[in-house]
Amino acid sequence: MDKKILVAYFSCTGTTKKVASDIAKATNGTLFEIKPEIPYTYADLNWMDKKSRSTIEMKDPASRPAIANKIENFADYNYIFIGFPIWWYVAPTIINTFIESYNFAGKTIIPFCTSGGSGVGKTDEILHSLCDDSVNWRPCKLLNGNYDLDSYISDLNL
Repeated sequence: MDKKILVAYFSCTGTTKKVASDIAKATNGTLFEIKPEIPYTYADLNWMDKKSRSTIEMKDPASRPAIANKIENFADYNYIFIGFPIWWYVAPTIINTFIESYNFAGKTIIPFCTSGGSGVGKTDEILHSLCDDSVNWRPCKLLNGNYDLDSYISDLNL
């Protein structure tokens, strides 16, 4: 089977976008931005505000923000990197929407994240539970600051 790589990412501030772009270049993968149907504003991302959109979404495990775009020829990809910022120690709920929108059976999912200070928390546990048992799930990797992309890609043995 030919190795066909997709690097899907969600990024509000550009931090995760940069990491995703680096991974796509290093793996010769196709870059895909997960765009929310309703874009997030600065006020939406204010985690100090209990009424901000992100706070409300993250408090509701059933929250599934709509995604504005779709991946063409998703079935053609066998390795899927999924990138996102960490919100409240887990992936933003739009990542749940993304995973539930496609059939990942038989594919390898490689999650990666960025964070302003927290670790990956229960990210793997929550996201992996949304997948079919046939998915080859790799552990989520926090890629902040001066990450060693060559070592990261090499360690994945793609």
